[in-house]
Amino acid sequence: MKNRPVITDILWMGAGAAVLAVIFLGAWHFQESADPARLLAAKASRADLVERMQLAIASASEAEKSAVLATTDEDSRTFADQARATAADVDRERQQLAGLLAEGGIAHEQDLLARFSETFENLRHIDDEVLRLAVENTNLKAFALLFGPAADALAEMDAALSRLLARHADPSDARRVMPLAFGARLGVLRIQGLLAPHVAEESDAKMDRLEAAMADEETRVRKDLDELAALPSFRGDADLAAATSSFVQYGGFKTRILALSRENTNVRSLALSLNQKRKAMVVCLDALDALRQAILDEPIRGVTYGRPVSPR
Repeated sequence: MKNRPVITDILWMGAGAAVLAVIFLGAWHFQESADPARLLAAKASRADLVERMQLAIASASEAEKSAVLATTDEDSRTFADQARATAADVDRERQQLAGLLAEGGIAHEQDLLARFSETFENLRHIDDEVLRLAVENTNLKAFALLFGPAADALAEMDAALSRLLARHADPSDARRVMPLAFGARLGVLRIQGLLAPHVAEESDAKMDRLEAAMADEETRVRKDLDELAALPSFRGDADLAAATSSFVQYGGFKTRILALSRENTNVRSLALSLNQKRKAMVVCLDALDALRQAILDEPIRGVTYGRPVSPR
């Protein structure tokens, strides 16, 4: 009876076998999880995602600048859509990277990704404003009116006053007619010359000064035309009526040009793109570069990256 194993001995033997099995499985799992090839592949996947995000941000920036510099609404919208789509790709890759880092990254890498997420959110906020302004193209539309319909109305007014002067070249008439006709012609040309810098101006204060100068010129032009109309020889004159009508038409174009110029969407979008956007993009790319370097520097047991292994 003494040579037969008792129940307690059997239980101890079973427990020992279970412990050995657990140790064996743990060691096998550790060896499997610490496989350098698998860890290197995971690291390469994370680093590749970061590089793709860097390239996508640069690509979105190029599309954004193209939207700002485009000369038509259609081109601006096309490039703006490209910029938004590429930024959405970056966000999807960011979420994918967050999942990979949650599974196999270290806390420092997750912190760097969180920092990037903050900078990227700021970048997208600036991008939204830049692209919203860029597609409106109010400055380009103002220039199109200025050098198109407004210039045509000015030319018609000038031609009518030229005909008027040619018909009243007699010295007795010219002394009264020439100063008024030339004054009106020069005044409207000065207004035209002030409109161009107004459309290109960024400062509201400078726009105010330009508009005040235009208002003075407009007052003088109207005074000259009214004094011509008061002369007995110009009652019912067709050329003077044509010049006055063209000036009224020109004034309507001027009002529309000033309204578009005040919106200033092209100037504002370009200023944002060259200043806040550029700075935010640098911060964003720096954050990604730090994350990429941290991933590449992550140590893997048995991998030396070309450096000699220290003897243990």
